[in-house]
Amino acid sequence: MLDHVSIGVRNAGASKRFYDAALEPLGYSCLSQSPGSLGYGAQAVQLWVNDAGRPVPAEAESGLHFCFSAPTRASVDAFHAAALHEGGKDNGAPGLRAAYGDNYYAAFVIDPDGYRLEAFCGRPE
Repeated sequence: MLDHVSIGVRNAGASKRFYDAALEPLGYSCLSQSPGSLGYGAQAVQLWVNDAGRPVPAEAESGLHFCFSAPTRASVDAFHAAALHEGGKDNGAPGLRAAYGDNYYAAFVIDPDGYRLEAFCGRPE
């Protein structure tokens, strides 16, 4: 349904370290880079991270979060560890979420700008 999502950040250059590290275990990389703009994806850009004069304030109660597909449970673990290493905050350690389904394995983090991110693998392992 969605072709891509764009988020505004205070400093795309500073966000690059975080997103490069967190998304690499999931098979995503920075496919496009120009001053103030980063584009991430596997085959094509699906997430834009752009400098913004007025980024949307982080709001934990808004329900807004972005979920990335993960090929394996190990990649979910690696996403979580890399995100925390590069300045993200834990918002739910890797593990099964039985309330969402028998094979719902996910981890949750908050990026340095306050965006809530999830990595999810639905494959049994």
